[in-house]
Amino acid sequence: MAIQKPSHTFTKIHLKALRTNIFQILFTLSFTVFINTLGFSQDLPKSTEPITPKTERDTLSLVSDSLFSQPLNLKENDSITSDSIPKKKEFLSGKVNYKAKDYVSINQKENKIYLYNQAEVYYEDMEIKAGVIVIDYNKNLVYAGRLKDSTGYSQAPVFKQGQNVVEPDSIIFNTDSKKALIFNSKTEQSGGTIIADLTKKENDSVYFIRRGKFTTSENLDDPEYYFLMRKAKIVPGKKVVTGLTNMFIYDVPLPIGLPFAYFPMTKKQTSGVIFPSFGEQNDRGYFVQNGGYYFAINDYVDLAVLGDYYTNGSYGMRIESNYALRYKFRGNLSFRYENLISSERGFPDYSKTSVYNIRWSHSQDGKSSPSSRFSASVNLGSSRYYQQSINQLNSSNFLNNTLSSSISYSKSFQGEPQVNLNMTATHSQNTNTQQINMTLPTFQGSVSRIYPFEPKVGTKKGIIDNINFQYNVRAENRIQTTDSLFFKKEMFDDAKMGVQHSIPLTTNFKVFKYFSMSASTNFEENWTFNTVRKYYDAALEEEVTIQKNTFDSFRTYNFSTSIGTTIYGMYDFTKEGKDTKIQAIRHVMRPSISYSINPAFDQYYDTYEIVDADGTTSREVEYSRFEQSIFGSPNKNYASSMGISLSNNIEAKVRDRDSTKTEPKKIILLNNLNFSTSYNFAADSIKLSPVRMSGGTQIFDNKMSINFGATLDPYALNNNNQRIDKLNINNGGSLFRLTSASINMSYSLSNKSFSGKSDDDNSNDRAIQESIRSGGRADDLFGKPEDFADQRLTDDDRDDREEKPSELYNYVIPWNLRLAYAVNYSNSARQNEISSHSLMFSGDVEISPRWTVGASSGYDFKNNGFTYTQLRFERDLLSWRMNFSWIPFSTRSSWNFFIGIKSSLLKDLKYDKRKQRDQQL
Repeated sequence: MAIQKPSHTFTKIHLKALRTNIFQILFTLSFTVFINTLGFSQDLPKSTEPITPKTERDTLSLVSDSLFSQPLNLKENDSITSDSIPKKKEFLSGKVNYKAKDYVSINQKENKIYLYNQAEVYYEDMEIKAGVIVIDYNKNLVYAGRLKDSTGYSQAPVFKQGQNVVEPDSIIFNTDSKKALIFNSKTEQSGGTIIADLTKKENDSVYFIRRGKFTTSENLDDPEYYFLMRKAKIVPGKKVVTGLTNMFIYDVPLPIGLPFAYFPMTKKQTSGVIFPSFGEQNDRGYFVQNGGYYFAINDYVDLAVLGDYYTNGSYGMRIESNYALRYKFRGNLSFRYENLISSERGFPDYSKTSVYNIRWSHSQDGKSSPSSRFSASVNLGSSRYYQQSINQLNSSNFLNNTLSSSISYSKSFQGEPQVNLNMTATHSQNTNTQQINMTLPTFQGSVSRIYPFEPKVGTKKGIIDNINFQYNVRAENRIQTTDSLFFKKEMFDDAKMGVQHSIPLTTNFKVFKYFSMSASTNFEENWTFNTVRKYYDAALEEEVTIQKNTFDSFRTYNFSTSIGTTIYGMYDFTKEGKDTKIQAIRHVMRPSISYSINPAFDQYYDTYEIVDADGTTSREVEYSRFEQSIFGSPNKNYASSMGISLSNNIEAKVRDRDSTKTEPKKIILLNNLNFSTSYNFAADSIKLSPVRMSGGTQIFDNKMSINFGATLDPYALNNNNQRIDKLNINNGGSLFRLTSASINMSYSLSNKSFSGKSDDDNSNDRAIQESIRSGGRADDLFGKPEDFADQRLTDDDRDDREEKPSELYNYVIPWNLRLAYAVNYSNSARQNEISSHSLMFSGDVEISPRWTVGASSGYDFKNNGFTYTQLRFERDLLSWRMNFSWIPFSTRSSWNFFIGIKSSLLKDLKYDKRKQRDQQL
């Protein structure tokens, strides 16, 4: 028996706190433990030394026979395992997921899998959804087709591989070669749709079709037009190349076909040829217009180069570029030049002119650089560009007399005080007088207000705490020139330069709790580099002015103060137990009285004498050497004047028509009604200025805007219709003479105005933006602009139109109308006449779901005649667009007809015919 080690038993017994009252039991257990530990089953004998055997070496040697040598352990390969026949590839190399709504049946005998009703198969990058799908893994084929029921076919297959989606009637797909046969397929390619009887998918990037139809129509079951391609090759996302093709309009073929055609299908921005328009003009011959090339430079900038050519020698060119950098800036730049020749050389009506126009628009994202900003809005060129250009018809710019431009850069330096810098270049051009005013450049700098006496803790109170001053500087280089000298060195000959420094010191405080009072004084110092000296030349008997381009300066200052308050008046119409429609009317008045002192700075004035022929001085002429400087001459006469003004605002609270609204609605009765006049204490006569009144309001839910104004003169006129120092009431007249008055009203409404819907119509945003960019009106009261080089201005996207429940019953005719009425009255010299009186209107009405008629015109009640008129007719031909615009009379009498495909993919397929306006000598 082996030795037993009861160490675990011993530990468990003797280390646990055991309690017992029987001593014999404890003794018996202890005795048993010692016996088991030290006791043996039997005694072992004592060990003795072992007897070692004695070994002897045998002298007889044995030789091994070679026949009995041990064989080598060699491993030989079987030649059968290295067979030259390749192992058959598995049917499916990837994981296949499939499902169906009704059932999925696996036929082991036929090696096929059947999926029925809403079947779907996903294998690698291939997706097939169909009514019925059969997977034949014996032939490596997948069949997909439609379901047939009593109503016809349903659940047509949808085959998708990568980004390509095909919707056929049925499809056979080989999972081994990746080829497929597609029957009666419809696939979308970069905005166009290809409908093919039979399509063979060669690989992921090449398709071959037979008798395919290419169209951009939305009605694929019955497209209004298509190009029939007998045989074609498709590279998805890149191109479609076809053989003989011609256009069909409602399945009627056009007699003209093409032996081959190429359709670009890329979704990326790519370069390409811009197809021109062809036509004929009576005075310039045949022409090719708006042809050129588009350069897709990169993702941030593009360039389009367009040109025109006429057989009489006239030509034109345009360069258009757009650029954008996300979260930084965006803009566009265009340059247009036209060299126009009329008639033939040697004829009396021969003329040759050149016109050009430069436009640049740049805007910066406000988040790109909060402390600095750069912007540009440039529209400059020939004054007669919009009147003579033959490649655009922008009526609003033709009727506008001013072209303006502005380029500015501003920078702010944060701190106490803050410093602001601004650099601006401006341009203003009158197209009638061809006068051009430019500032190249204008520099402005300012330091924010400094409060030297403000408390370190708490708010500013009182006259002392609110004392503040700031520093402003303005440096300007002003150029005045004409259209003929523009961009020539002579335009800088009469440039005027100067710098103006100003330090305004102001404060404000409360008086008698309810009155706000302010006081200010302003110190100015003007530096100029253009002064004059005048004298009288007795020999020539005329005044002589000498221009002096030397530095000179003068200083001025003034003082002003004002006091004003706000008075509120409320009239409550509410009565207990009655729900009145008008609940309250509030009247807010803001009277103000100001006083200003402008000292006379006659130290900056000089005199010269005019001498008669006999040598005697007849009179002295006073002048200032700064009178032709950029900021003008200082004030010569002392002025001490008081100004009085009163502004009014009247509002009403009315019960809302919506019964669910608990709060009354606030409407404006008079947005503003202002009166102002002044009294000059230092004047010798006619101390009281005319009373000027202006006001405005909005009615009809803010759809009609009304602005009015008038001038009331308290002084009388003499027999020569000149103002005299005598009140009109003392001359037998009324208290005031109405010398001028004006009223302007504008009203916009549509069919939505009476249905509670918004009148916002963004269908002509492109045309409106083009008009604003060129300096015209922000509406179409003068007609919609038409740019023959950019037909997008007249595109009407009707995809956002509301769905109508029925075209036959309860059809709402969309229409819109804009009105503008203006009348001006003049009576400053007893003429008592209406100086101008006109009504302008513009509107469009959709006489049928796809016919739109519009007009822009007006009537001059003073001259009894219609103003500039434009008539518009447009027909929506689904995938096509047709419009006709006509200016029936005026010096720009003309018409334009256009029909073309809406899609930008085929926008070059168009017909454009127009009659140029009558030639004006």
